[in-house]
Amino acid sequence: MTTPATPAKGLDGIIAASTRISDVKGDIGELIYCGYNINELAGKVTYEEVVHLLHHGHLPNHKQLAELKTTLAGFRELPQGVINIIKEFPKNAPPMHAIRTAVSALGCFDTTCDDDSMDAQRRKALRLIAQIPIATAYFHRSRQGKSILPPDPSLGEAANFLYLVDGEKPPAEKESTMDLCYVLHADHGMNASTFSARVTIATLSDMYSAITTAIGTLKGPLHGGANEGVIKMLQEIGSLEHVDAWVADALANKKKIMGIGHRIYKVLDPRAPHLKRMAQVLSAKLGEPKWIQMSERIAELMLTKKNLHANVDFYSATVYYSLGIPTDLFTPIFAIARTSGWTAHVLEQLADNRLIRPQSAYIGPVGLKVTPIEQR
Repeated sequence: MTTPATPAKGLDGIIAASTRISDVKGDIGELIYCGYNINELAGKVTYEEVVHLLHHGHLPNHKQLAELKTTLAGFRELPQGVINIIKEFPKNAPPMHAIRTAVSALGCFDTTCDDDSMDAQRRKALRLIAQIPIATAYFHRSRQGKSILPPDPSLGEAANFLYLVDGEKPPAEKESTMDLCYVLHADHGMNASTFSARVTIATLSDMYSAITTAIGTLKGPLHGGANEGVIKMLQEIGSLEHVDAWVADALANKKKIMGIGHRIYKVLDPRAPHLKRMAQVLSAKLGEPKWIQMSERIAELMLTKKNLHANVDFYSATVYYSLGIPTDLFTPIFAIARTSGWTAHVLEQLADNRLIRPQSAYIGPVGLKVTPIEQR
């Protein structure tokens, strides 16, 4: 009799695919995009350059970058039907619900949705990278009762999103900060949302379904929703002098401390130092240092007491908050940036596809007999 294999809970340690897109080396704290360490890319390339890198495997030259920017700017306009749907969403709907539904609606209005040629798939990928920020900004403006603005083709992806949210063009520092956040969030190996996107497209579904799946997965507080939880935690603590007692109580009651620890990284998340520096700079300029001070103390305590490091969500929350971005847009911004990685993985899956169909270990009863309903 064959002994059944022991299931890996949460697929822990299971290699689900080969990829050339990104690699997460959790034991040494490295993140690699197509051969480039994230520390080599951060601050040296723009988000658009990273989009090209993830989709083509190499950084663009001037001509390729200009063509990509033109293409993305040309894809930003939403169908009027999708705009109408966004305007009808309840004003109190969570933004992740709104953009998930908007992406699904975009598939209904794209006449090439079921065109499975690779050229069409690449166009749909770039269209989603361009349109998801627009849908997010339009929902935010609509729920505030404000008019929506046409995208500005002269602005890059980060700047245009901020412009549509704020109603004014962002200063250079705000734009560069958001652009760097996009770069840091663009991809991250076989994370839960990327895996879910690849599972969906592996059935030969469509690009919109795959990205809708990914957004739904990212929404969870154990994935992308963690950054929103960080700022709520800081607000609950209130001030630096309350941190030690709050952390002690949280540990005693086995309460999860958001933004601390990571499923893969056993050492410091390599993205965290970049965000920490941005948070320090922004806090100093705004004259509101308590958020970063509280964050640093929590990180210190958790490293000392539990040997757990801060992750990317821990400091991105302070960065976004310092930029004046509403808390419930933190995770949508994550989705905006990650669409570049999701679509790259979808394209890679399609290029060498096999249906993803794992097995399960059945642990239920066997041999049961039906009792007539009158006797149950």
